Amino acid sequence: MSKRAAALDTLPGVVAGALARLGRDLAVARKRRKQSLRAWAARLDVSVPTLMKMEAGDPAVSMGVYATALWMIQRHGALAALASPSADLAALEADVQAAQARGERHG
Repeated sequence: MSKRAAALDTLPGVVAGALARLGRDLAVARKRRKQSLRAWAARLDVSVPTLMKMEAGDPAVSMGVYATALWMIQRHGALAALASPSADLAALEADVQAAQARGERHG
């Protein structure tokens, strides 16, 4: 029996909510395409119970399964932008503060 990762027990609520919404949205996408659980599970190369867990937003389902499901609905391109440095506002703010500090020292 495999051990459950401790990180899954300390998942922030907003992250759990986002995964739940992603799972629900993927379920809607499957249903809109009139695809059965069995057909999608086969395409994802997972069991039906694993697909059901993904559609419930279970964080124990691998990111690869979620990513493949996004690919199946042609939304995989959004993955590349998720952690884009240009969207990392905290790091950008730190860069601005560092530049301001350098300017004050040289001004």
